[in-house]
Amino acid sequence: MDPRAPGSRKSDPSYDVLHQQQRTRQPLDVLFKPRSVAVVGASERPGSVGRTVLWNLISNPFGGTVYPINPKRPNVLGIRAWPSLRALPEPVDLAVVVTPAAAVPDVIRECAEVGVQGAIIISAGFKETGPEGAALEQEVLQIARAAGIRIIGPNCLGVMRPPTGFNATFAGSMARPGNVAFISQSGALLTAILDWSLRESVGFSAFVSVGSMLDVGWGDLIDYLADDPMTRSILIYMESIGDARAFLSAAREVALTKPIIVIKAGRTAQAAQAAASHTGTLTGSDEVLTAAFRRSGVLRVESISDLFYMAETLARQPRPSGRRLTVLTNAGGPGVLATDALVAGGGELAVLGDDTRAALNTFLPPQWSHANPVDVLGDADPERYARALEVAGKDPNSDGLLVILTPQDMTEPTQTADRLKPYAKLGHKPVLASWMGGSEVAAGERILNDAGIPTFGYPDTAARIFNYMWRYAYNLAGLYETPTLTEEATGRRDVARGLVDAARAQGRTLLTEFESKQLLAAYGIPTVETRLATTEDGAVAEAQSLGFPVVLKLHSFTVTHKTDVGGVRLDLPDVDAVRAAFRGIRERLVELGQGDAFAGVTVQPMVRLGGYELIVGSSLDPQFGPVLLFGAGGTLVEVFKDRGLGFPPLNTTLARRMMEQTRILQALKGVRGAKPVDLPELERLLVRFGQLVVEQRWVKEVDINPLLASPERLLALDARVVLHPPSVTEAELPRLVIEPYPQQYVAPFRMKSGEELMLRPIRPEDEPAMARFHKTLSEQTVFLRYAGLMQLSTRVAHERLARICFNDYARELALVAERKGGELLGVGRLTRLRGTEDAEYAILISDEVQHQGLGTEMLRRLVEVGRAWGMRRIVADILAGNRAMQNVSKQLGFSILPHEELAPDMVKAVKVL
Repeated sequence: MDPRAPGSRKSDPSYDVLHQQQRTRQPLDVLFKPRSVAVVGASERPGSVGRTVLWNLISNPFGGTVYPINPKRPNVLGIRAWPSLRALPEPVDLAVVVTPAAAVPDVIRECAEVGVQGAIIISAGFKETGPEGAALEQEVLQIARAAGIRIIGPNCLGVMRPPTGFNATFAGSMARPGNVAFISQSGALLTAILDWSLRESVGFSAFVSVGSMLDVGWGDLIDYLADDPMTRSILIYMESIGDARAFLSAAREVALTKPIIVIKAGRTAQAAQAAASHTGTLTGSDEVLTAAFRRSGVLRVESISDLFYMAETLARQPRPSGRRLTVLTNAGGPGVLATDALVAGGGELAVLGDDTRAALNTFLPPQWSHANPVDVLGDADPERYARALEVAGKDPNSDGLLVILTPQDMTEPTQTADRLKPYAKLGHKPVLASWMGGSEVAAGERILNDAGIPTFGYPDTAARIFNYMWRYAYNLAGLYETPTLTEEATGRRDVARGLVDAARAQGRTLLTEFESKQLLAAYGIPTVETRLATTEDGAVAEAQSLGFPVVLKLHSFTVTHKTDVGGVRLDLPDVDAVRAAFRGIRERLVELGQGDAFAGVTVQPMVRLGGYELIVGSSLDPQFGPVLLFGAGGTLVEVFKDRGLGFPPLNTTLARRMMEQTRILQALKGVRGAKPVDLPELERLLVRFGQLVVEQRWVKEVDINPLLASPERLLALDARVVLHPPSVTEAELPRLVIEPYPQQYVAPFRMKSGEELMLRPIRPEDEPAMARFHKTLSEQTVFLRYAGLMQLSTRVAHERLARICFNDYARELALVAERKGGELLGVGRLTRLRGTEDAEYAILISDEVQHQGLGTEMLRRLVEVGRAWGMRRIVADILAGNRAMQNVSKQLGFSILPHEELAPDMVKAVKVL
């Protein structure tokens, strides 16, 4: 029975409050640490999956009971068998299903009847076989969802939990225990990795084959493993993204504490083929996926070996703060190979500082390289290596170090490794090593690895790993780098919506260039002055009004790209040229059989500003929804393909990260004496463009090409906007893959004193104001909020405040109380508790405005947010001595209960929604 089904004891709210205070088990626990398991389809037949699964479960004791289910046998492998799940003497947590696919729906239906909460469906024969299999899969899903059963699979190898001995797979062996979780969409690859890991003595905290991901997907598993104390890093072999929103949301939350490293096989289908959009033709799904990984702090690698190299390296060494590497070597060739690999991958050789060179000169032979790579020469002894590493490690120009040793006659690989052990930790700089050779360097490699210095057989491999490391650090830093505040375009939504609604009312899916520029202008994006003329005389009059020279462009409700039909005429110097251009555009359309598409022309001044042609655009990806593009523009945009991708909404930090993916950025910074473009203003333009995409959901595609960028100004010279067709309903509009700013929770509040505040969701840009807020708090207020004292330096540290101010609005929402002028007076936070239907709240109010009703109002609004999220309960841990917070909670219907898990001086506030 579903615990929440009518008639169930657990459907009673009092049961929720009194008996489910503590979240001792998460829903996915039944898949990873079940107390009892039924093998449905257990078999005695040698070589069968049912026999192997049962044998793996009973031969690797995990502390639970195993029940074979086989209606045709009294026992299987010497264990009593049961004819069905209904016949079992007790309810079981987990069913491992190995029956034919056609029988699986009935098995899951039986699971629902007897209260089984988890199933691993190893059976194949579902959507991979065609429409009939897909329909069977959906039947299984409907039954499971109705009963609250979580499913891994179908068509999977199973789940292995080496530290506990749980092995619900048909693999041939049990993996070694370790601290790396490996999740794979390919069961065959999983078995190959298992064989390799046993040979190389690599251990795992979890070994999961996800199969078709009918129910449990990447996001669920990342969330679960985030709370798993046995897991230090998460490795993924991915063939398809599945629920992209859930993956990005989970990965972004977890990536800072546990590395998530992905290898993505193959290339997914190209983005939707929509109306020959410049942007649409550029955003292929694989490129978009890479952008998604970057946005969520996930590291993407290109080979299976790199998966494990990076897991090991990130577990042992700190992330570098930059891309500059210092190479120490006793041979020139390997140093050159490392340099080539480093630079080809985007890294840089560190430039040795004067002090570093002078220090090296005091003990290195005169023949040393006097540059990076630092060649300590072939006769280098352990002491020379150690002193060189110590000196190079202090150079502020370096972000990491690679030590290379080649076994020459005078080399001492084992002793050198032993001498380098004290330098395994150089603050924030990683130390890598490449001990080249065979058996003679093996002992040295073991010493270095045991000391925490990762070793690689070849120096180019080590350089490649360093490149992965700095990129990973760069992506993580971008997640929580404080952006600058961007002003909003006043009145934009109403103006823009009016333009879109008018076009949709006429059944159009294409805005004219004139309308497109009006749409951009509503969001504060500067456009060249554009006037509409439907006749030749009208075009002449507008040109004379603007002043020559001018540009004429086709005005059409149907033509997608004007240049393709000769619809753009530049640099027209006089009246006769305007008349000839008008007639020429119209006649060219007639020649092409598109005479009806001519609705006049637009007249614009000829812009002669020097500068660079850029493109800014948005189009739909079938998996990720709207995707933003920035890069080099103009007519050759598809040829140069110099672009960066991102996802709306943007802030200035994310906008800059998009720009940093392009080569054109170097030119925008100013080259050969040219003045730079106003990059902060370009960032703000991209933020406003992203907001347009967020707010105008009926807009399917947007191109600004070219966007002229010069030291004097930014100017959209041409624009194109495509709307979703009339057949699309509002419910069918693509969702943003990242939850946008929840504008619906912005509302004023008047305190008892009469002062009016604005309560609104927190923004990343609030970090400076949040630091000032914490400086207003008394020690008593801090103690009551955090159940202990916290130093001010800790409270206002960037790393902490960044996490507070950067909300994934799909998972947590902090409301701030803002006084006129921008001062923050309070913050209240609601956070979903992973793996449950609970959310937890916390509130902190400045001493100045306590007892003014602000805390009560914040909690009231947070409760409404919880209801909107579909939460079942809202909870909080409160100090027993914090009577004020307890009273506020009671006023809003919370029960205050003893707290069993924490210290006796804590209580639990619980409200069932």
